[in-house]
Formats: sequence, structure tokens, C-alpha cells
Amino acid sequence: MTVPRPVARSLAIVASVLMLGGSALAQLQLTPQAADAPSRPSKSVRTKPVKPPSPPKEAATPAKPASTPNAKADAPAHDNPNADLVYGAYQRGLYKTAFDLAMKRAQDNKDPAAMTMLGELYANALGIKRDYGKAIEWYQRAADLGDREAMFALAMLQISGHGGAPDRAAAVKLLASSAKLGEPKAAYNLALLYMDGQTLPQDFKRAAELLRFAADAGSPEAQYALATFYKEGTGVEKNLFTSVRLLQAASLAGNVDAEVEYAIALFNGTGTEKNEAAAVSLLRKAARQNSAIAQNRLARVLVTGMGAPMDKVEGLKWHIVAKTAGKGDLMLDEAMAQATPEERAKAEDAARKWLGIK
Repeated sequence: MTVPRPVARSLAIVASVLMLGGSALAQLQLTPQAADAPSRPSKSVRTKPVKPPSPPKEAATPAKPASTPNAKADAPAHDNPNADLVYGAYQRGLYKTAFDLAMKRAQDNKDPAAMTMLGELYANALGIKRDYGKAIEWYQRAADLGDREAMFALAMLQISGHGGAPDRAAAVKLLASSAKLGEPKAAYNLALLYMDGQTLPQDFKRAAELLRFAADAGSPEAQYALATFYKEGTGVEKNLFTSVRLLQAASLAGNVDAEVEYAIALFNGTGTEKNEAAAVSLLRKAARQNSAIAQNRLARVLVTGMGAPMDKVEGLKWHIVAKTAGKGDLMLDEAMAQATPEERAKAEDAARKWLGIK
């Protein structure tokens, strides 16, 4: 029997896929600023180095990743007590217990999933002092035994340079092996490297194939990225309907960028039936999640009364909040100047409360 694999959730490349957020959202029919005018995206991806992992906010945060069916690992808890004990301790935040149990199984049973768990605990300083060297050692042992989660996690550490000098060539091989074994996170990050064109030759068709695999496996990041491909005809044949379906799926999974772009599609009736009420609801949700673009577009909706009842004070509040985040808007600046002193005062007070400013 094997312990279920922990999710290497904090070991992911952060990417702004094709930088389409601003240009796509500019299509909201509220007289967008010239600076927001739609334009063809540069066919590249900006990636940031992997940041040191941090502990989950709550014990219940980790979730089982999708994995190749394994009759023993996937058995019910009463049939698989060791798996329940190890992963159950991890989920409840009992990291020292999880460490001890995983260490015993790794040493006694040569269990690759237990080794991956140890790598996760060492890499994230959960129940044990952070030690990237030991994390790499355990990930490597699990990877040598064919564990796709360990391959992915080890690749991310190699890209970031944690525990040694960055080695992107080795990371690419591990990502490819992990993806071949069915790991969607590996497929997604490998796609980013094909899009970036620095570590690997730029190949949008191959990137699209990898994104499609990860998207089909339920990755909201891959769904959003692939949606941009279909929207622009990058690596695939342009198809707005497919793009919107992917945006919808990613939006339902909580991807904020997808929520905003799906809201725009709904508002304009692009690739889907027009539904301004649903669009505004999504914009509100994304605005509350600190999307500056959603805050700006929601402000335009509320100030102009297009798609929702006019609410100048609330709209100007979101304008102030968005502007603080760098999303200025000349039209809304003018609306602020034309507002009554009482409206401005209420909007400013509401914005300060949202921003936590006294």
C-alpha cells in the first residue's frame, strides 16, 4: 500500500499567459481608454522564478492530486489504514506525525509516495526545518522509482535554483517524464516553457497540446491559458466558442483572470449568449478578489448604469481602489470631478475602508 501524494501546490511557475488580461478586458463596451485598446499579444510568456514554498493557511488546504489509478493507494480508508494515517495527518496539519509515518514507510517499504511526502515536508518546512538538500534527495529517490509528483516537484526546485544552481535542462527532462506519466501540473509548466522560447524552442502548437491535456485534467490555469490560444488562434485554429467554454470552466474553478474575461464575454455576448447580470456578478466577485481590471470595469458599470443600476458612490469607490493598484481611468477621473462633495467623500471613505486605510 502507498500513501497518497501531497500536492506540490506551492512549487508552480507563476505566469501571465500571453499578457491578454488588459487587452481582452478592454472590449467591455463602456468606452475603454485608448491605453486599453485591444491589440495582438506578443507571442511570449513572462515567467517568474519559483518562490520559496510556504505552509498552507489551514490544515484542510491540501487536496489529493489526480493520479493514475492504483487499487491500493485508492482503496477506502478502512482498507488502506497506512495511507489514511499519513495523508490524514498531513491534511490536519499534524506535520511531525506525517513526517514520522512517512519516514518509516520510506525506509521500511521503499514507498515512493512516502518519499515524495518527505520531500514536500522538507521543502515547505512543515514539521521539520526547511532543508532543500534533503527535499531534493527524497524527491530524487521517489522520481527514480517513477513517482510523477516527485518528478514535477524536483523539476520546480531545479528551475528555481533552490538547493543548488538552476538546471533548466534537467528540469525539462523531468517535466516531460512527469507529463508523460499523466501529471497535469507538469504538462502545464512544460507548455509555459515552450511558449517562453528560452529554455525550449518556441512551439505554440506543442504548448497547446500540453495545455489541452492539463485543461482536460481540470487545471484552471491551463484552461485559462488555452482559452487565450483559442481566442487569438495561437497554436490552434481560432474558435471563440471553445475559448469561452474554457473560460467558463476556469472561472467555475476560481481562476480570477478567467472570471474577468468570462464576464467580458458575457457582457458583450461574444462567443456566448449575452448576459449582463451574470457578467456584473462575476465582475463583483473578481473585484472583491483584488483584480484591478475587474474593479475598474465594475466602476464603469456602476458609474454609467450600463448593465446594472447606477451607483455612483460604489462605482467611484472601486475606481479609487483600482487606481491605487495602478489601473487609472480618465473617464472615471472626470466622473469623480463631476461628483458632488458628498458623493466624493462617501466614495473616498468606502475606498479607505476597503484598502484598510484610516
